[in-house]
Amino acid sequence: MECDLMETDILESLEDLGYKGPLLEDGALSQAVSAGASSPEFTKLCAWLVSELRVLCKLEENVQATNSPSEAEEFQLEVSGLLGEMNCPYLSLTSGDVTKRLLVQKNCLLLLTYLISELEAARMLCVNAPPKKAQEGGGSEVFQELKGICIALGMSKPPANITMFQFFSGIEKKLKETLAKVPPNHVGKPLLKKPMGPAHWEKIEAINQAVANEYEVRRKLLIKRLDVTVQSFGWSDRAKSQTEKLAKVYQPKRSVLSPKSTISVAHLLAARQDLSKILRTSSGSIREKTACAINKVLMGRVPDRGGRPNEIEPPPPEMPPWQKRQDGPQQQAGGRGGGRGGYEHSSYGGRGGHEQGGGRGGRGGYDHGGRGGGRGNKHQGGWGGRGSQNYHQGGQFEQHFQHGGYQYNHSGFGQGRHYTS
Repeated sequence: MECDLMETDILESLEDLGYKGPLLEDGALSQAVSAGASSPEFTKLCAWLVSELRVLCKLEENVQATNSPSEAEEFQLEVSGLLGEMNCPYLSLTSGDVTKRLLVQKNCLLLLTYLISELEAARMLCVNAPPKKAQEGGGSEVFQELKGICIALGMSKPPANITMFQFFSGIEKKLKETLAKVPPNHVGKPLLKKPMGPAHWEKIEAINQAVANEYEVRRKLLIKRLDVTVQSFGWSDRAKSQTEKLAKVYQPKRSVLSPKSTISVAHLLAARQDLSKILRTSSGSIREKTACAINKVLMGRVPDRGGRPNEIEPPPPEMPPWQKRQDGPQQQAGGRGGGRGGYEHSSYGGRGGHEQGGGRGGRGGYDHGGRGGGRGNKHQGGWGGRGSQNYHQGGQFEQHFQHGGYQYNHSGFGQGRHYTS
């Protein structure tokens, strides 16, 4: 019973709002709300109500009608975003599983009631408090644009009772007359030839807004650089006395520079194919518009700071050139002591040797009373082994040293003659 009353109120309100769709027929609305989001006719009614609301309210979210029941889930997601933006007070429409909210008949009727009431309120507010059309310039922005068109075409002021269709028909007729008087390629062909629909224009407007925001940041940066540069000119003692004169010349020019971009979608419609040609900034036709008096000022001679690549000496090499390793000079009885035996004159066991010099051996040994480098055997009071000491006739190293010198053995580890110095 409650649903029947809601359907009756919805049908009456739709007629008052100017709806001319198929759901005004008997039983059509009841059948559509029973299917809910799966009914394309129900989604079309919701999309129509939202489109009427977007004309009067600044809504970012939008709802698109569906063509088949398979698109019901996407439709419910769009409705959920719209209700969140509008701060809908009905919990049954804003809470719970988003894919099942509009599958219930009562929730569908509640959604239609809410959208209809919002649209009625928006229209009443628009009638009672119409937007201000008159501005300081003598009319709205649209009026100023139309006035500029009439002045440019040399048209007289239109009468007050003229309709918009008659007004634009007169502009079109005047444009054709004007174009007939100029050469064929005077205006050029339009850059945009493909016809656009409402969805295309929305995307183009979004692209233009994104680019305008980007270039607004760049213009702010360039204007700040200009301010800082002009301010730096006043740091000198000579310019400090001319501060007021400098500001008087600079401020009028600076006030004209605005960070906001003036490019709109209308510029895209007015663009001709010649804009697609990329000209060099140094060409004559471009320099005619960009040349200024400062370009004619010649600078005097400036000191040469160098820095030319052909005048710079190469850096020194980081590593010396590679060379083959060379052995040291060979001397008498020099070289490594080898084998397990001794050698004469007890040569040093490195790469080079010393003549008649006792010392550390390679794998050989020496009879010196010092440390032997080879595998020696105990010899008359000494003891051998790898790296052992060999004592001759049980004498100590200190005794030999105290008696005035070293002892050499010409025959290795065997019995031999001894020389003391």
